[in-house]
Order: sequence, then structure tokens, then C-alpha cells
Amino acid sequence: MNTTVAGDATQAPAQGELVLARIHGEPLHAMPTDLYIPPDALEVFLETFEGPLDLLLYLIRRANLDILDVPMAPLTAQYLEYVEIMRTRNLELASEYLLMAATLLDIKSRMLLPRPPKEDDAEPEDPRAELMRRLVEYERMKRAALMLDRVPRVERDFEWTAVHIAERTVERLPDISLADLQEAWLQVLRRARLTAHHHIRREELSVREHMTRMLRDLQAVPDGGHIAFDALFEPGLGVPGLVVSFLAMLELVKENLVRITQTAPMEPIYVRLARDGDDGGLAADVAADTDSDALAA
Repeated sequence: MNTTVAGDATQAPAQGELVLARIHGEPLHAMPTDLYIPPDALEVFLETFEGPLDLLLYLIRRANLDILDVPMAPLTAQYLEYVEIMRTRNLELASEYLLMAATLLDIKSRMLLPRPPKEDDAEPEDPRAELMRRLVEYERMKRAALMLDRVPRVERDFEWTAVHIAERTVERLPDISLADLQEAWLQVLRRARLTAHHHIRREELSVREHMTRMLRDLQAVPDGGHIAFDALFEPGLGVPGLVVSFLAMLELVKENLVRITQTAPMEPIYVRLARDGDDGGLAADVAADTDSDALAA
């Protein structure tokens, strides 16, 4: 009775036995018979041309020729030699190169034929003109692409970095100038004149009374919010009442009781109650110009 004992697969190989590889920890001593390797699996492209124009430009620059006056015979011979090598390796890739080869042969044949005389004194058309124009344009675009490729690129030359700032930044709104405030005031006056009726009467208006009314309206806004500038003026008061209301607002700004803000230049103007920590802003400009009556006029 014969007994065969199988050895451990993970056991070390015998001395002198070659281990080609290890797959999942198992040693591989010989190549599998059913292993298929594609013919072009180990093919490495070190440098390729991006098209027939790129190949033509390479041949011209390598021979140090003038791109506007290229001898077609040697250029066509070198190009056909390269295309013949390409046809033996990759026929699909060589199709567009064969089209350019036909174009080169056509230009070469046209240059060998005698050119018919023209009636006028103009120079005969060069068969190479269209091809040379395409080559010059392609070279210009290739140089532009190289310049763009040298520009630093994210995830290739550098990485984005993010910095978290825990401190709370204070929102800085654009300062209101006297010219902006005057323009807003003139718009209120223009709207008031359009809706005002002609009344002849004598009335006494108090600046302090209007200041109190404005402060009461601003305090009624929840959480110290903003009120539009023109909302603080009642068109039904007439021009004298609007003038006194505007003087009352200037006095409030001068006494640092209210703040006039604007989110961006040429945007609507808003009014709110002054808070702790507000800088001088417009109040300093109004205080410097003590003649507020002249501003209102």
C-alpha cells in the first residue's frame, strides 16, 4: 500500500529551486501555460507626434529650414519614410498621416509642372502657400500651449491650503460721504414736490420734536435694525416739514445718536440707532460742517 503525503504549500522552496513570484503567499516556480500577454502590452511611447502638422514642423526645425520657403523634395522623402514605419506598426494611427503625404506629393508635382502665365503682372500663386500658412498657425498655437503649460497649476505644481481663523471679523461697511447723503436728501425733496399741494399757512416746526419722533421710530425696530433713509420722511408734511426732519436727522448724527450706513456705493441708505464701538464716520464730517442749514438748502 503506497501512501503519498502532500507537503505544505507555504513551506520554503528546496535549495536551488527558483521562485518567480508569490501570489497570495503561494510560491510560483513556473510560468502558467494559460497566461496571455497582448503583443503591445509592454510597448512604451517615449515621445509621439500630435499629428501630421507636428511631424512636418519637427522635420523642418530639425533641418533648420525656413518655414516660408521649404524644399518639398527632401521634406516629402523624410515624411514618407516616417509614415512607412508607422504603417507597419499602427495602421489606424497612420491614416491621417497618409492624407498629409498625399497633400505633399500633390504640392511636389504641382511645383514640377510649368506654371501657366497670368494676364496681369501679379506673381504666380505658390502651391505651398496654404500648407505653409497652416504650419505657421500651428506653430503659433503650439508655442501658446507651451506658455500656458508653464503656468503654475493646482495639484501639479502646488496645493491649495486653507487657514481657519477663529476670530470674529468685524463687518466694515463703506463710509457715507456728505455728497451721498445730500443726493439722497435731494431725491426725497423731488418726490415730495411731485406729491405736494399748494397750501398757504403759518406753522411752527420744532427740530427737537422731529428728533424725538425719529428716535421713537428707530427704537420701535426690533433688535436695533435699520430703516430706509426715505422711510423716516413723511411726504405729507410738505417741504418745510421735510427740511426740519432732515435738520433733525443731522442733529442726531452730530450727537452720535444714530448711524447712517450703506452696503455698497450707489446703494440705498439706511439709518439705525448708534451702538457701542461705532466710529465717528459721517458724524465727524457733519460736526466739522456746523452749518447744517446750508447743507439742507
